[in-house]
Amino acid sequence: MEKYDVVIEPKTGWFDIDLEGLWKYRDLILLFVKRNFIAQYKQTILGPAWAIIQPMLTTVIFTVVFGSMAGLSADGVPSFLFYMSGTIAWTYFSTCLTKTADTFTGNARIFGKVYFPRLVMPISTVLTNLIAFSIQFAMFLGFLAFYIVRGEVHPSIYILLLPLLVVQMAMLALGSGIIISALTTKYRDLKMLISFGVQLWMYGTPVAYDIRIVPQKLLGMYMLNPMTPIINSFRKAFLGIGVFQPRYYLCGWGVTLVILFIGIILFNQVEKTFMDTV
Repeated sequence: MEKYDVVIEPKTGWFDIDLEGLWKYRDLILLFVKRNFIAQYKQTILGPAWAIIQPMLTTVIFTVVFGSMAGLSADGVPSFLFYMSGTIAWTYFSTCLTKTADTFTGNARIFGKVYFPRLVMPISTVLTNLIAFSIQFAMFLGFLAFYIVRGEVHPSIYILLLPLLVVQMAMLALGSGIIISALTTKYRDLKMLISFGVQLWMYGTPVAYDIRIVPQKLLGMYMLNPMTPIINSFRKAFLGIGVFQPRYYLCGWGVTLVILFIGIILFNQVEKTFMDTV
């Protein structure tokens, strides 16, 4: 029988990602993905159908309130499809953020008993929500095909950017979530503000409205929100509306990488002592 020695050494640098360790524990990541997905819909009547129902209801509400009642422009495409495109992208990001924000406090019991790279938990959360996003995206493609056949929507070549957009959303949610997770180990009040903060962030992102209503003088600052060019690029790719602006898209990537960088630094520092405060 072979023997294995596991040597646990403290991290020496601020930005220290144990990629080898994460790869070694890839089976554990997949195990947590399966566990999270099953637990999410366990003892529910409709099960994974909720992944479709929730964004569908949100889309209907946005269509009625912002499209019909407020009369906001959908840039010439069907309002229902306009709001659905923003909703499914935002739902993936916001769900990943809120759940990764609970990494330390929600998994303290596991962390206190077993050693594995702590980033396994938030990464598995991001991957779990990718399953729900895939279901929602398939629903979106069904409606998109319907309107394409009717000649009301014309996708663009930027549809090839989809993998990059999904990766960017995942990285942004991961970075933002682990920053909040690290801070909530010491400042518990932040847990009370997460849902409110995410809601405010949504209204600062063109999910339920066309970016053209934003005053030109505020547009530069508005584009510092990395979710803004993501939503715009998503709509340009699949609905063929708006203008793809590379400088804003690259700026969004820059902000995303900075947030992820800061998140990993804070995460590495907090994981050394968080058991004393959780």
